[in-house]
Amino acid sequence: MFKPLLAAFLAAASLTACTTTSASTAPVAPPIPIAAPAEVRAPVTILISIDGFHPDYLKRGVTPVLSRLAAEGVTGPMRPSFPSKTFPNHWTLVTGLRPDRHGIVGNRMEDPADPKTVFTMASDNPAWWSAAEPIWVAAEKAGVRTATQFWPGSNVPLGDGVRPSDWQQYNQAITTTQRVNGILDWLRRPAEIRPKLLTLYFEAVDSAGHAYGPDSPQVNAAAADVDAAVGALVEGLTALGQPANLVVVADHGMAATSTSRVVALDKLVDASFYRVVEAGPYASLTPLPGREAAVEKALIAPHEHMQCWRKGELPARLHYGRNARVPAILCLAETGWQVLPTTPAEPRRGGAHGYDNMAPEMEALFIANGPAFARGGTVPAFDNVDVYPLLRDLIGLPQAPGVDGSDTVFRSARAR
Repeated sequence: MFKPLLAAFLAAASLTACTTTSASTAPVAPPIPIAAPAEVRAPVTILISIDGFHPDYLKRGVTPVLSRLAAEGVTGPMRPSFPSKTFPNHWTLVTGLRPDRHGIVGNRMEDPADPKTVFTMASDNPAWWSAAEPIWVAAEKAGVRTATQFWPGSNVPLGDGVRPSDWQQYNQAITTTQRVNGILDWLRRPAEIRPKLLTLYFEAVDSAGHAYGPDSPQVNAAAADVDAAVGALVEGLTALGQPANLVVVADHGMAATSTSRVVALDKLVDASFYRVVEAGPYASLTPLPGREAAVEKALIAPHEHMQCWRKGELPARLHYGRNARVPAILCLAETGWQVLPTTPAEPRRGGAHGYDNMAPEMEALFIANGPAFARGGTVPAFDNVDVYPLLRDLIGLPQAPGVDGSDTVFRSARAR
């Protein structure tokens, strides 16, 4: 009788032991990790130049991204500075000074202080650039980190050797995709080494305009390609959770040209009497010693499709001619015409810029979009010297005294 009872007792004890052991040795579930709070990023400012982009290109149905940024942001007609060339206007956009004051008075120029050297768009000698302080130098001095994915002059050490904290030497072979990826890579960095002001540059629209003319399918294709690149930038910023104030500009527009519309200088005055510094929509030239009177007599007279002035007698509205680097005589062509050293040997059509900065064809793109701006706003026509003060506002710098521009035109277009 005891055996069944003992067996039952042992079985119960065994079951209890198993249950106790099982409970005490069961693995403990790890605690549910608490997700780290997502980084709240402050807005950055990205200045984007689309060289040679006339605002009318937005109406061609090939720029959905830029057109949306304009419709949902702020836009308005922007006048370039004279001369409506690439390097003078890029330097104006980032200094707030007109070319006569900042010293980059042309894409090609000479300086009486150093007559043996000539400035070209590849020149990076600080002596050419040192008359003005660009926005990235002002920002770096104030402790605002900057990065430039190309911009004329951004590779030049100024003052005490200041450059952007990050910069790229211009190389046309670097694709639009690579340029956008470079901007996004900079913004993936830890906050302490992440730039707050960045620049991005595209030249394809300008190149197509020169080669084929502003109304060509090649310009439309280039505009569409740049639009897609800006779209990739916007998508990348969204994926990073990075708010940004985008300021999209052009340096000038573009006018159609033809070799059938040329004023040849050598038909007006002996070519051995002067040296041409620049030619095209305008010609700037220096008479050789002893030939000044002959050159002036031939050129500073009424001409069809062209008007010439001594540098000190240029129209005041051009704000041009006081700088020592401006040659003695400037001849400005009627829009669509060119002033060239001689008649071209082969017929050709294309596009050019450098004309009167008030000409409608020279108008430049301006779009501002981001948390700092009202939605769907417009501003009246303004000069591109006003972009620099706007950039200072966006990155938190006080306004600089003595510049040619003002942020007044943008105040009504800022977010409330």
